[in-house]
Amino acid sequence: MEPFKGLDSTRLNFNHIKIWYTSGMGFFTDAYDLFIIGAILDIFSAYKLPGFVLNPLYTGLLTSSAIFSAVVGQLFFGVLGDLIGRKKVYGVEASLLTAGAILSALSPNILWLIIFRTIVGFGIGGDYPISATIMSEYANVKDRGKLVALVFANQGVGSVVAVAVGAISAFTLPPDLAWRVMALVGAIPAATVIYLRRKVPETPRYAALKGDTEQLTKAVSFVLSESVTAPAKVKVERMSIGEFFSKYWALLIGTAGSWFLVDAALYGTGIYSGPIVSSLLGKPSSVGTEIIYAGIPFMVGFFGYFTAVALMDRLGRKLIQTQGFIVMAILYAIVAFVMITSGTKVTGFLIPTQMAFALYVLSYFFIDFGPNTTTFVIPSEVYPTSYRTTGHGISAAAGKTGAAISTFFFGELLYSIGIKGVLEMLAVLSVIGAVLTIVAIKEPKLKSLEEASQDKVVVEEAK
Repeated sequence: MEPFKGLDSTRLNFNHIKIWYTSGMGFFTDAYDLFIIGAILDIFSAYKLPGFVLNPLYTGLLTSSAIFSAVVGQLFFGVLGDLIGRKKVYGVEASLLTAGAILSALSPNILWLIIFRTIVGFGIGGDYPISATIMSEYANVKDRGKLVALVFANQGVGSVVAVAVGAISAFTLPPDLAWRVMALVGAIPAATVIYLRRKVPETPRYAALKGDTEQLTKAVSFVLSESVTAPAKVKVERMSIGEFFSKYWALLIGTAGSWFLVDAALYGTGIYSGPIVSSLLGKPSSVGTEIIYAGIPFMVGFFGYFTAVALMDRLGRKLIQTQGFIVMAILYAIVAFVMITSGTKVTGFLIPTQMAFALYVLSYFFIDFGPNTTTFVIPSEVYPTSYRTTGHGISAAAGKTGAAISTFFFGELLYSIGIKGVLEMLAVLSVIGAVLTIVAIKEPKLKSLEEASQDKVVVEEAK
């Protein structure tokens, strides 16, 4: 007997969408935060506000503090989600990032802003393993890929909103108020789902791991919107931590390594999008215009997220991730090749400037229709129930480690080797990502979680 057959085979319904919304708002804030801190840096650089004057150390800490704390949050909440359950910690992470965003907007100086952004990062980090796993463990087989990808695709919405909020604030508000509004808006989406997260039942797979038939029945009934009768006893076998690492170490290298590589590319180019775009197109006439120009890659990436959603359960995760890395490598290499430099400064292109810029911007489409989305989806499916949030948390923490290293040193890299050298480096990293995906990633498309993760389920029929 297959205890999750009804859950796996049910059609997409309103409760799946409800879980998607509840799970997705943290990722809106994640992407919003990625872009908006760059816009805030533009404000601080242009206006030298009292208490918020930048130096290289403050710039590095401001861009990377939330990312470093996200690494801790991903590991902490990932382990906690497997130890005490998904539901018991769900909502805590959203409360943290809401509070951190509000406090960031009220910061009296740059040191406090760095501290409060650390809180935001810890909450964002916790959201990765818990939200991904909850959506995965509630989803049906046919739509699981697109549902988990849709949770992550809220990043696309967050990016576009960040561009709009950043530009409008810069054009219409005094600088000291503009950056505070930018920071504050990030708290709103997460705040709307705190209550909803506390009301979501424990997932059916975790209930089965605990042998809790009552909670299992409640969870399945929640998704199916009807009363169901569970078998007398359903038990997902728990393996030891030694067994987990012995059996899944190669897969962990694949999911963690590919996430590290894509985030090194995405976060460095994302947070420093303003300086990069300015080096390609020239310095804009105002901060507001600079924010709009810097947002163009993110707006193109928006369509990449939803292309990935549409094709996730058709093409499969592994193919989408591989082609994304390959096309990223090609685009980075072409833009670097056609770039004419004097030292580290861009002086022109072998092709029209607008064409070179379009090729660079297109890389964002394939980052999102590629490894930025799939590295989030795959770890929620391929690890066993007893270590699913742990495996996802480790993989996500590796990604954010790549992001933290990239953002902390990216400014120095732009200064020392220039945008041409940076793009050449990213091309090489993208090739490595494609190879790692081909060698180490398993394809979970259209498989039950039990089949994809090799979970062992024991069922005792009612007597």
